[in-house]
Order: sequence, then structure tokens, then C-alpha cells
Amino acid sequence: MINLEQMDLILEALPDPAFILSRSGKYVAVFGGRDTRYYHDGTGLIGLYISDVIKPEKANWFLEQIDKALESRKLLVEEYELSNRDVKGLDDDGPKDPIWFEGRIQALSFLVDGEEVVLWVASNISERHLLEGKLRELSDTDQLTGLFNRRKLEHDLTLHYESFVRYSLPTSIFIFDLDNLKKINDTKGHLAGDEIIQAVANICRSAIRKADTACRFGGDEFVIAMPNTGLEQAMQLAERLHDRFRQELNRFSVEDTVVTASIGVTTMMPEDRSYEDTLKRADRALYEAKSMGKDRIVPA
Repeated sequence: MINLEQMDLILEALPDPAFILSRSGKYVAVFGGRDTRYYHDGTGLIGLYISDVIKPEKANWFLEQIDKALESRKLLVEEYELSNRDVKGLDDDGPKDPIWFEGRIQALSFLVDGEEVVLWVASNISERHLLEGKLRELSDTDQLTGLFNRRKLEHDLTLHYESFVRYSLPTSIFIFDLDNLKKINDTKGHLAGDEIIQAVANICRSAIRKADTACRFGGDEFVIAMPNTGLEQAMQLAERLHDRFRQELNRFSVEDTVVTASIGVTTMMPEDRSYEDTLKRADRALYEAKSMGKDRIVPA
């Protein structure tokens, strides 16, 4: 059998810190945290309250999680970040980049000084969180251009459509493809075609706003989604982009063959049942632009 002295040694040896916290946010006890790569000695927190250490908005979040764990009596697992913006007294020398933690919070079956308490075990998951972010970025990115891919576009358009239905926030879309790229590929090879596609991606990146989503939809077809943007404003951006394509893609011309872009533009409408209806309407406008002789913009 393990005696109390041995149990104390075991608790102190825990790699992750374990806090006993009261409902009011008082640090009743601190155990472990012996992985010095990630943690400092937390014993100085004993007797303080979360609100003494953490700024109000984040402190309230911690208290909400304590309440949830006490009410449910079940294990609560939450991921959260802490940085110098959250911790009092760290304005100058606190961590500039957020540190991510996984908190495992469990109500305990006894009172301390008449208050309910929880066990809160905090594990530093910053490396895992960074890796997960990189993997998400890779899964959302087109390898050739560095633009977003179709998967990311569909995710964003789903959210934009929900905002349109709920709050009438407009989202406009334009879809375009490159005129005469096949002839360039046939004449100069697919590496030349890839260079053109990369040049188009760079033009898109420099022309759109941070809130917009530029996506390589497939082959030489691209889609740009513009939240909080009506058709008139979208047409203005399409015209600026179209002009830049004419100017900057001219260097890829072969004999009398010039790479240009045909663009279809639309915005979400009340009759759209999903973002796919909007996208199909933009695609029909693109088809019309091609049938009218290419190198033009058609609204729908």
C-alpha cells in the first residue's frame, strides 16, 4: 500500500501541473508541473484567485469552465490559449505567441473552506496545436499556386451562405478561367502553363482583400469569394483583376496567342437554396463570357 508521504511524492512528480480550484476561482493547491520545458513552479499561486492572475475576460472563461464541471460532475476537456494579453503583469516579458493548453477539469467530492472544488490538470499542447494547424493548412492549400483549394472554398462558402440567410450579409463570387492556355501548353509545354497559373495566383493574392477567399478550383479555373460584398463592388474588383491579367500575362504570349481571362460574376440571392446555386450561376456567366468571344466579364 502507498502511504500519504509516498502519495505526496507522486503528486509532486507529475509532469503536468494539477490545480485544486474552488468555485470562486481560488488556487487551493498546486501539484506537479515538473516538466521544466513547459512549466514554472506554480506554488506561488496558492491562496490567490484566478482574477488576481488572469485578466477579466479570460478569468471569466476559467470560472465558467469550473461551473460547468461542478454542475455536470463529469470530466470536462477544453483547449485554450494563454499569452501576455491574458496574464496580468506580463505586458513586457510575457509570451508573445499564445501557449496552447488542454485542460481536464473534474469536480471533486469534498469541500474546502465550505466551497466546492475541482481538479484542473493543464497540459501544454502548443507543439501539437502548431502541427495540427500546419496539417490543416496543407489540406486546404493548392500545391502549385499556394492558393486555397476547392475543399477550403466549399467550407468558407458554407459559412458565407449561413451568414446570408441569417443576417442578409451579401457574398459575391466570381469564377474565371484562362483563355488560350491550352495553346501555350501545346506550344511551350506544361511547365510554361504552370508558370502562367502561378502568375495568375500571385496577381489574385495581391489584388484581393484579407477577408476574401481565392481558390484554384481545378486546372486553369479559379474562384474568388468576397464576403460582405454586393454585385457592383464585385464587378469593380473583377474589372481591376481583368485589366491586370491583360497587362501582366501578355509576357507569356506566343506569336499571336495571348493569355487572357473570362470571368463570370454573381452574388448570393434570396432564391439560392445553397452556395452551390450561387456558384452554378457564376459558372453559367463564365460560359456565356466564353461563348461571346472570351476575354470579358459577364455578370449574372
